[in-house]
Amino acid sequence: LLLYFLALFVLARVFEAVAWYESGFLATQLVDPVALSFRKLRTILECRGLGYSGLPEKKDVRELVEKSGDLMEGELYSALKEEEASESVSSTNFSGEMHFYELVEDTKDGIWLVQVIANDRSPLVGKVHWEKMVKKVSRFGIRTGTFNCSSDPRYCRRRGWLKSTLIMSVPQTSTSKGKVMLKEYSGRKIEVEHIFKWITAHAASRIKTIYNSEHLKEEWNKSDQYRVKIYLFANLDQPPAFFSALSVKFTGRVEFIFVNVENWDNKSYMAEIGIYKTPSYILRTPEGIYRYGNNTGEFISLRAMDTFLRSLQPEVNDLFVLSLVLVNLMAWMDLFITQGATIKRFVVLISTLGTYNSLLIISWLPVLGFLQLPYLDSFYEYSLKLFRYSNTTTLASWVRADWMFYSSHPALFLSTYLGHGLLIDYFEKKRRRNNNTDEVNANNLEWLSSLWDWYTSYLFHPIASFQHFPFDSDWDEDPDLFLERLAFPDLWLHPLIPTDYIKNLPMWRFKCLGVHSDEEMLENFQDSESDSDSENREVFSSEKEVLEDDELNTFHRRSEGEPRCGAETCSCAYKYYHHKPYERKARSYGSYSTAGDVEPDWSAWPSEMLHCTECVVCLENFANGCLLMGLPCGHVFHQNCIVMWLAGGRHCCPVCRWASYKKKQPYTHPQPLSNDPPS
Repeated sequence: LLLYFLALFVLARVFEAVAWYESGFLATQLVDPVALSFRKLRTILECRGLGYSGLPEKKDVRELVEKSGDLMEGELYSALKEEEASESVSSTNFSGEMHFYELVEDTKDGIWLVQVIANDRSPLVGKVHWEKMVKKVSRFGIRTGTFNCSSDPRYCRRRGWLKSTLIMSVPQTSTSKGKVMLKEYSGRKIEVEHIFKWITAHAASRIKTIYNSEHLKEEWNKSDQYRVKIYLFANLDQPPAFFSALSVKFTGRVEFIFVNVENWDNKSYMAEIGIYKTPSYILRTPEGIYRYGNNTGEFISLRAMDTFLRSLQPEVNDLFVLSLVLVNLMAWMDLFITQGATIKRFVVLISTLGTYNSLLIISWLPVLGFLQLPYLDSFYEYSLKLFRYSNTTTLASWVRADWMFYSSHPALFLSTYLGHGLLIDYFEKKRRRNNNTDEVNANNLEWLSSLWDWYTSYLFHPIASFQHFPFDSDWDEDPDLFLERLAFPDLWLHPLIPTDYIKNLPMWRFKCLGVHSDEEMLENFQDSESDSDSENREVFSSEKEVLEDDELNTFHRRSEGEPRCGAETCSCAYKYYHHKPYERKARSYGSYSTAGDVEPDWSAWPSEMLHCTECVVCLENFANGCLLMGLPCGHVFHQNCIVMWLAGGRHCCPVCRWASYKKKQPYTHPQPLSNDPPS
């Protein structure tokens, strides 16, 4: 995702270079209003929210544009593009009192214009003029609606709406979430320009206005609850409509002040505070003064200044929406990273979307709780200070300009995102092909079949907690044995069982009692070789056929290059087992070495493990010091052998086929007789 944002940044710079090459100007270059036509000047005034109905000549319109602020090429392009896009703006139709109260009277951070139509009366503003009014005020964030008294006549009588009229809703106080006051239009001229002038006059009345230098000096040096203030120094009768609309939108966060310098004779104090020209938009923060309009994308328009102020003084909701957009952009990247069938991609995408959004909401809950704590006010102030420092840089102005550009061209944004995703998909396939990754590029039906196998494996193979064998319960009889008798044999062909339980299986080292050192064995090996062979032939004469078979198997394994333990030097002999009937049952699944005459150390074995000396996986004897591992059924193997067996997908004992992840009643060794000496 960061790579995609970097590509968008570079692409925007390329577009600027192409525009400069073709037209010879940049978006930040100033435009001389004298060179513009009357239609373009009128379009600029409409976007800034200044009335021009009483200005018939082009010279007066041009002067009004100059008085409201410098005009850049980017602002002119955006204004002309917005005028050409003749999109119909929707207007709300209220169904009754509760609907009106919920949207209008309970909304504390916006302006509403509502046309009330009385019973059996025609509307005050006709359909054509109302559509023009809706389109004109919507560009300043003013929402519109229609309330027909026929839907709720009792509420209209209680409000005193006995005739058709226009109602304007404006926040009454300068605090966030304050009361809302409703104002009724009392003008005689039912025209779009007059109604718009009435709206802007009421909105501008909320802005603090300064008319002399003494008042400016007092206000400039005053410290109050507002940490961020924006001043407009201009020679105008009232501030532009976009400036008034922003003052309502940022109620409680930013204070808007209009300094009317129309009749000022002494402007010395303005020079003292660094204001040398008008009009000027000055942002005053605890960190210093910032002149709005000097960097990229800082146009004299509602959208540009709204983006600028949101980056300096964001709400928690702004940060949440930003994080929500980033998280979902990251989640959609999984559609291109995932390889395989199409259905698999979308299933993984839905799972990723659900997981990411759930984690986002869960992580935001404690953040909202911490922000409510009173002793975190200093942390909140330092965070806002960091925002102000970082977002008044040139890089931040480029990012804001790119955001406005791509948000106004959604088709370009979506096409670049899709192209970036296809590139990721191509390089991901190439990387996995080069790494020889075993990726199943199955079709949709094969992947759905494997998904069903995965689901049924977890459904019919519950994994028990495997920490020192669970306590006894009613499920000790292994209910899976009953399920295996069902007429669904295919459900057990490819069980996908986690291998986490393997690390909890008991492990220990095989030890022998009285084992001689390697030096002693090398010294006595030649002297005792002949005696040992004759003794072995006498003692084990009854097992001659068995030993011949074992030696034959060993010869074949050696000829095939298989590894084996050195039974001649490190294994234990168990001749005494033939004289202990109770041990023959324990060793029924594995043969025993006969190369030595040393007894194994059974005290090192877990009590629930069966005694044996051979691993039935590799068919090798246990060497002194080798690492062993036992299964819940009690059978013992080489640790490496049984781990490879289980990791290969065979989650059962090689001897008795008991499930390797299911507990079993431990085996109890019978006590040997005291008068049964070893042979």
